Amino acid sequence: MEVMSLTVHLPDELADRLAAEAARRGAGVDETAAELLSAALEPPSSDTAAGPRRLAFAAIGASGSTRGAAQADELLAEGFGRD
Repeated sequence: MEVMSLTVHLPDELADRLAAEAARRGAGVDETAAELLSAALEPPSSDTAAGPRRLAFAAIGASGSTRGAAQADELLAEGFGRD
């Protein structure tokens, strides 16, 4: 396996978290950073290559309401947005 050397500038808080994670694992910071990057940047499997992407931010602002565009007229009639 080929290895590439890389310098990364991290904010102090993130560097501290990385060092703490490395200590928790009993590993070096370089090794831990490489493992975390590898997990985060895993190439898509052949099963999902043509399928939908997983979006980490999807539904982050979900209201929990089951009413949507199909009930737009009803929502407006009830005064939606007049507050």
